Amino acid sequence: MLHLPIVAINSRMTTDGLPHGGDQRADVAAVTGLQPLTPRSIVLSVLLGSRPPELPVAALVEFTSLFDINPGACRTALSRMVAAGELDSDDGVYRLGEPLQERRRQQETGRLPTPTEWDGTWWFATVVVDRRTTAERRAHRAHMRGARFGELRPDTWLRPANLPAPQGLALLTRGPIVAGDEHDLVRRLWDLDALDQRSGALRAELEHVAGRLEHEHGLAEAFTVLAAGLRHLRSEPRLPASLAPSDGADRLRRTYVGVERSFQAALAVFLARRGVSTDVR
Repeated sequence: MLHLPIVAINSRMTTDGLPHGGDQRADVAAVTGLQPLTPRSIVLSVLLGSRPPELPVAALVEFTSLFDINPGACRTALSRMVAAGELDSDDGVYRLGEPLQERRRQQETGRLPTPTEWDGTWWFATVVVDRRTTAERRAHRAHMRGARFGELRPDTWLRPANLPAPQGLALLTRGPIVAGDEHDLVRRLWDLDALDQRSGALRAELEHVAGRLEHEHGLAEAFTVLAAGLRHLRSEPRLPASLAPSDGADRLRRTYVGVERSFQAALAVFLARRGVSTDVR
């Protein structure tokens, strides 16, 4: 069953203070994180958002056709992704590979509302291993950012303890900040103004594309914006309300859920018209 909390560049902006019009495309992309989608990124976005993360090849070929990608290019991308270990293939069904399952878990938590309760304590994590390879350092950094920790300085990571602690850390402790200003600290860990601006910009774009889903071109637009929104929510820190600059991220989450639901219905109609089933059972 196809279930896509997903994300053609859409250049229109409605948020106050942000660019309007096609000639401002680069500025809009910088604010929202909207990016042109390659066959690989389309396939990964679809599978990362599918439950379970698997689809038959016919559905993937038809869906990528919305972006003017021909079947040969789609199948070539699928073969390369299997060879790279990003996908597994079995009897015409493509599944998300194990290396990308952690990203999918991070993505799923990004869709959840921010916890309303916080006891005022913080997680503090640091690395105690003397020597690590470059690959190990990169993997650890990705793991910590995926857990929504901010890096105060190299290998020193913190966040409010309103979220569960990540697993597999060498040294992790929890407690209050006994000296210093917590609001200043979160602004050192994250660029809150930029994050808040992006949340508002993406919400405005989602509201715009929601009215265009009856057109095939609108499906491609909505997919792109939904993917950008989910990418943003995967990295947004989900701060306690007392430390967040606004409720912009949670407002984006609520808008995302509504547009996602409408997108699913429109996409199901599109695939049915093409005679494509998403049932892999």
